Amino acid sequence: MAPELARPPLQADERTALIGWLDLQRKILRWKCEGLSDDDAHRSVIPTSPDMTMAGLISHMRWTEHTWLEVLFLGGDEKQNPSFDESREDADWHSEGRSLAELVAEYDTQCARSNAIVAAASLDDVGRHPGFRSGSANLRWMLIHLIEETGRHAGHADIVRELLDGTKGYY
Repeated sequence: MAPELARPPLQADERTALIGWLDLQRKILRWKCEGLSDDDAHRSVIPTSPDMTMAGLISHMRWTEHTWLEVLFLGGDEKQNPSFDESREDADWHSEGRSLAELVAEYDTQCARSNAIVAAASLDDVGRHPGFRSGSANLRWMLIHLIEETGRHAGHADIVRELLDGTKGYY
């Protein structure tokens, strides 16, 4: 089941190490979705966190990447991102009516967009969104945060997958 998973080189430059660790966590998150039916991908297994499904995790991480790199870093409009929808709690986790394949494809597209944004900028460049305090962080800080959040949710996905069908594994 394990795809090609590798850590960045031990002697990597800063940018290569940051993107390498982020890409690894992204791959682990995708890996945990392999072979799941849409029914299982939308099935809640944690009674106190009903939105923490595999589909919900992928949706949330797609919008997390968008939040940090397109909205906060580039200064884009947050209105298209459900993370900013205050009328519905955890709106970015909601995945009803969406197939897992569709959600993963959107996540992959967002990750590619994120990598293009990072490639075109300096790690010292500062975010441009004036409406949010964290929009003033530099790209380096934002990437470290994305590594942390993606890794944390990859761990959640590991637990959710095991609860769904007993599948477990680490590379």
